[in-house]
Amino acid sequence: MARRLPLPTTPEALELVAARFRLLGEPNRLRLLTILEEGEHAVSDLVRRTGLTQANVSRHLQALATGGIVGRRREGTRTYYFIADPTIFELCHLVCGSLRERLAQQTRSLPRPRR
Repeated sequence: MARRLPLPTTPEALELVAARFRLLGEPNRLRLLTILEEGEHAVSDLVRRTGLTQANVSRHLQALATGGIVGRRREGTRTYYFIADPTIFELCHLVCGSLRERLAQQTRSLPRPRR
């Protein structure tokens, strides 16, 4: 079994944890992170790949950058985003694995169709 770290208990620490979960509670931000997991991308590429407006992509990227999850760099007139905190994917994989298992259990408990 993996070693568990103690959970934060101060109100300030709990607020930081809650803020991180709020950042990840938006599906479009998760879409952006999934694309950025492949590597660095320009905003225009993220707009094209997600189908979101540039304003919407920029707003989500700003929130993720403020939260320390993504970083950015400028090259001429283009801004490129990258994953600044790769541990975020450990959390996402844990959640996805847990959801997969839960769905599998629910599927196993469904009655079999009659023939």
